[in-house]
Amino acid sequence: MADKKVDIGGQAVLEGVMMRSPEYVALAVRRPDGSIVVKRDPYISPAKKHKWMGLPFIRGAVSMVTMLGTGMKTLEESAKMGGQEEEEPTKFEIWLAKKLGKGVDKVVMGLAIALALIMSVGLFVLLPNLIIKLFPASATGGMLLLKNLASGLVRTLILVGYMIAVRRVPDMMRVFRYHGAEHKTVYNHEAGIDLTPENAKRFSRLHPRCGTSFLLITFILSILFYSVVDVLILQLTGFDLGAHYFVRILSRILLLPCVAGISYETLKGLAHNDGKVCNTLRKPGMALQLLTTADPDESMLEVAIVSMKAALGDMPDGPRTEEGYIIAVPATAGT
Repeated sequence: MADKKVDIGGQAVLEGVMMRSPEYVALAVRRPDGSIVVKRDPYISPAKKHKWMGLPFIRGAVSMVTMLGTGMKTLEESAKMGGQEEEEPTKFEIWLAKKLGKGVDKVVMGLAIALALIMSVGLFVLLPNLIIKLFPASATGGMLLLKNLASGLVRTLILVGYMIAVRRVPDMMRVFRYHGAEHKTVYNHEAGIDLTPENAKRFSRLHPRCGTSFLLITFILSILFYSVVDVLILQLTGFDLGAHYFVRILSRILLLPCVAGISYETLKGLAHNDGKVCNTLRKPGMALQLLTTADPDESMLEVAIVSMKAALGDMPDGPRTEEGYIIAVPATAGT
C-alpha cells in the first residue's frame, strides 16, 4: 500500500497515455512493432511558480488555459514517439516563423491552438447563442433565464452530437479505449494495490475527475452563472444583454474564466465526496463518459500502467531509442 495517494491526472492519445503527478509528466506510447516507449519530464505546477494561481476559483481558470497548451503538446509528442512521420511545414508556416523569429515547431503549435480556440468559440459560443434571436425582446429576469436555458441546451446537444460523431472514427475509438485504460489505471493506483493489467481491468472506466465531467459541469453552471450576471446587469443598468448578440458573445468569452473557476471547484468537491447528494450530482458527467471512453484490452492497460509508474517516480531502466525514449517493453513483448 502506498503511504500517500495523490491525485493523478491523465490524457489519452492515439496508442498511448499521458499521466501527470505533482512531480512528473510521463507519456507512454505503443509502437507498431509492439514495444512501449516512455518519456518523463519534471512538472512544476503554475501554483508552485505563482502562489496566487493555486487559490480556489483562480486555479480553475489557470487549469483551463494550461490544459489546452499541454494537450496539444502531448498530442504532438505522442505522434513522434509512435514513429509517425512529421508533416512538412507549409510555406506560410515557414514564412511566419521567420517573421516572428520563432522555431517552425512553435509556430505550428501556436496555429493549432489558435485553430482549436476558433473552432471551440464557433461551436460552443457563437452558434448556441444564435437561438436568442428567436425569442421576443422582452427584458425580464424570466426571459433572460429562458434564453440562457435554450442556448445551454443547444450547446450541450452540440457537445453530445460531436462526441457521437467522432466515436464512429476508428482511430478516435482507439483513443477512447486508451481513455478507459487511463481511468482504470488511476482507480488501480487510488486503490493502493499493485499496478497490473489484471488488477486495473476490474475497475470502472468512468471517473469523477474526468475532463468530460468538467465540460458538462461547465455547460450547466454557465446557464446559472450567465443568468445571474444578465439579471444583475439589467437591474443595475437597464441594459439587456440578450438583445445584443455580439455584446452577449463578448460577455460570455470574457466571463468564461469565472465559469471555469467555479466548475473546477465543483468538480473537485463532487469527486472527493461520496455522499448521496454528490453521487447523484456527478451521475450526468459520469454518464457522458460512456461516449468518451470504451473498454480497453490488456495491452492498452499495460501502456497506461507504464505511464502511471513513470509519473509516480518508477522510471523503467531500459535501452533507449535513437530519439532518446526509453523502451519500457521490448517489441517481442507487445501485441
